[in-house]
Parts: sequence; C-alpha cells; structure tokens
Amino acid sequence: MKLVYEGKTKDVYALEDGNYLLKFKDDVTGEGGVFDPGANKVGLAIDGAGKAGLRLSKMFFELIEKEGIPTHFIDADVEQATMTVKPAKTFGHGVEVICRYRAVGSFMRRYGLYAREGQPLDAFVEFTLKDDQREDPPITEDALEMLGLLSVEECRTIKDLTRRICAIIKEEMIKKDIELYDIKLEFGRVDESGQIVLIDEISGGNMRAYKDGKRVEPLDLETILLKD
Repeated sequence: MKLVYEGKTKDVYALEDGNYLLKFKDDVTGEGGVFDPGANKVGLAIDGAGKAGLRLSKMFFELIEKEGIPTHFIDADVEQATMTVKPAKTFGHGVEVICRYRAVGSFMRRYGLYAREGQPLDAFVEFTLKDDQREDPPITEDALEMLGLLSVEECRTIKDLTRRICAIIKEEMIKKDIELYDIKLEFGRVDESGQIVLIDEISGGNMRAYKDGKRVEPLDLETILLKD
C-alpha cells in the first residue's frame, strides 16, 4: 500500500489492484472540543469513532446500492477500520453536498434573520467547496458551471441523487425514532464513462441527528442504528 493522502478523519492508500483503501481515524471535526459535522478542522478525538463511522458507512452504502444508486464502495473491514473503494475523481479539490431537513448550524448562521432554529426544511440541497483556508464556502450552481467544476446537468444529477440517498438514510433512522436534521455527502466520477457516484463516507461524523429532542452523538448513533 502507498499513502496518497492524509486527511482529517481518514487516510487514503493506493492498492496494487488499482483500488483504494480508506483508513478511518478517531478524529472528528469540531470547534473548541465540541463535535460539529460542519466544521472544517479536527476538533477532538473520540475513542472508537473510526470503527463506528465505518460500521454506519458500510450499512448505508449497502442499503443505497440495493436501491440501484451507484457508489464507490467495494468492501469494509471493521476490525481494521478500513474500507476498500473504487478509484474516483473529485470535482476540483472536492465539492461537498449538504442536504438539510432542519434549519441548524451554518444555515442559521447565514439565514438567521429569516429562519428560526430547527425550522423544517424540504430536503434543501446546497453545494460547498472543500477549502479549509476559506472555511468551505457555499457555491451556486451557476458558479460551479462557470468555474468548470460541474455542468448544470451534473448539478441536477447530484441534487437528485442526494435527495434519493438522504431519503433512504432518513427513513432508516426513523425506524429507530431518530430524526435526521442534516447530512453532508460527497460525489465523484468513476471509470472512463465519467459516471457520477457517491464517495467518501456516510457516518455519524457527517450528520446531525436527534432523538427525543436531544442531539445524538456519533458513537451513540452507531449503537442505536445497528442494534438488533
């Protein structure tokens, strides 16, 4: 294996067969020691967070692929905290897609003059650029096209895939009386066809979820969702 990228919450290794291995860490994003999926830097380490994130990612990727939605997922080894994935190209340095069902976090920081905390949102989808220096700025579909990152049609495809994927995740969480407030996804292109697929991870570290009016932390989320 060859280390090709050292990330905030996982490292990426190139495998001899052309695929990649993601090694999950216990680091999570946040500010001042408080977990925040919308933050752009590591805020704290939670023992067991890496394996918990991998377990959830494996479960959700398998559910999503059953619905015929393409992903980069191949397999996972929970004990080693690793996930094997197909090679995929990001859009520029990475474009993240957030789906919001409630007005919280950065949505309130930007639109708090008009929105109220926890206000229901109709699967609102927004694009942000992966750019730590500029604090992952939101970007419009027109700007994505003008900068050569995504075409208008590709933006529509990603928005449609995001809403379909998040509906699957949301419904699965409802079975455990958990409400999904928001979630961050990432997409990329695979093979010569340039097909757009879901990449990265789908873990508690990338979402806000609530149960009985209280925030469910990443490790607790994994415990609840994977409990028989």
